[in-house]
Amino acid sequence: MSAIALIDCNNFYCSCERLFDASLHNKPLVVLSNNDGNIISRSNEAKALGVKMGEPYFKAKKTLTQHQVEWFSSNYELYGDMSWRVMETLKDFSPDIENYSIDEAFISLAPERNKTLTDIGRIIQQQVKRRVGIPVSVGIGETKTLAKIAAFHAKRSAKSQGVVDLTGSPFQQRAMELTPVDEVWGIGHRYAEMLHAHDIFSAWELCNAPDDWIRQQLTVVGLRTVHELRGIVCHQLELTAATRKSILVSRSFGSPVERFDELLNAVAFYVARASEKLRKEKLATGGLTVFIETDRFRPVPQYRNSITLEVAPLSNLTMELWELARKGVQEIFRPGYQYRKAGVMLTRLMPEDGMTRRLWEDSRNEQLRKVMTAIDVVNTRFGRDTLCVGLFSRTGNWRTNSRKHSQRYTTNWDELMKVR
Repeated sequence: MSAIALIDCNNFYCSCERLFDASLHNKPLVVLSNNDGNIISRSNEAKALGVKMGEPYFKAKKTLTQHQVEWFSSNYELYGDMSWRVMETLKDFSPDIENYSIDEAFISLAPERNKTLTDIGRIIQQQVKRRVGIPVSVGIGETKTLAKIAAFHAKRSAKSQGVVDLTGSPFQQRAMELTPVDEVWGIGHRYAEMLHAHDIFSAWELCNAPDDWIRQQLTVVGLRTVHELRGIVCHQLELTAATRKSILVSRSFGSPVERFDELLNAVAFYVARASEKLRKEKLATGGLTVFIETDRFRPVPQYRNSITLEVAPLSNLTMELWELARKGVQEIFRPGYQYRKAGVMLTRLMPEDGMTRRLWEDSRNEQLRKVMTAIDVVNTRFGRDTLCVGLFSRTGNWRTNSRKHSQRYTTNWDELMKVR
């Protein structure tokens, strides 16, 4: 029987940190979000201590210190590269791969001669560990939703050793009975509360709810989820990444920003990052939104505002987008406020090969495109920010705090691991 497998990297960010620091093995470990704000990854040892996912660091600090829990600032460049290595390894097992997230992928699987789906799952697990060093769990089912449930139990069952196959399994009902309804793929917090109010607490109880009632309460999207629990495929593998509808680059500042020039520097940095993403995905934008806001959690005067500007003609050049963004910041900035966050969103995205040629400034535009292409090539080869467009100061209160940042072992020549 052909099936869908979900490969899920275990405690991914923590696993990446442990891969390059053997002293972290078997120790409680957490990774924090931008500005060292919240806990976004926990090792099993940290989970056993009761450390909660999403908990602010300042609230968890006492517990972390008391139990000598190691912590790191997030290192997304390292995590992104390790994710790519995992996905490349999976290509040896199936041509049909959907990169679902940075640490998850769906692939199609079929039994082989003298190998069951469980056998193949274990081989995948072993090969990813051997080639990349990242531990993974493998959940297998007739549908994506059942594969998610299988992966849920693969992570939690010591007997399974990280691989669970529910295709045609006599244990499929029991697995759904043991799966809380809020762990079902597509069932969010609000839907889970509603289902609890109607005495539906497990995936199995949801699976057996009447179709008409499900459609009324959860819409047709929820009905598809229920059909998937019954083994009816409603969500095919998305083998081609959907074209982006927008690109958002936003950060909370390391410290409050009051000066106009510092706010301008932050927005320039975000424009540069957003432009890089555009060119990497061969897209151009027709709309640019800039927004700024104060910290709504602090007792300070509050202000937030945004402005959307048309990008005409379409562009993906940092210099052109920055000129628009600068005008936007000038329009919405108000003195006397402590700004805590800003961001840039690009909309109306289209393939760059569909951009209209420029009647009056085509030669200048072509020169700028060559410059940006050269900068992108250098940064791809030697590491991000090797070359920068000189639009902003790289220091200031707006820079994200990362007090304990590991090295970019696989993407930066200056931070390669040294063996003494």
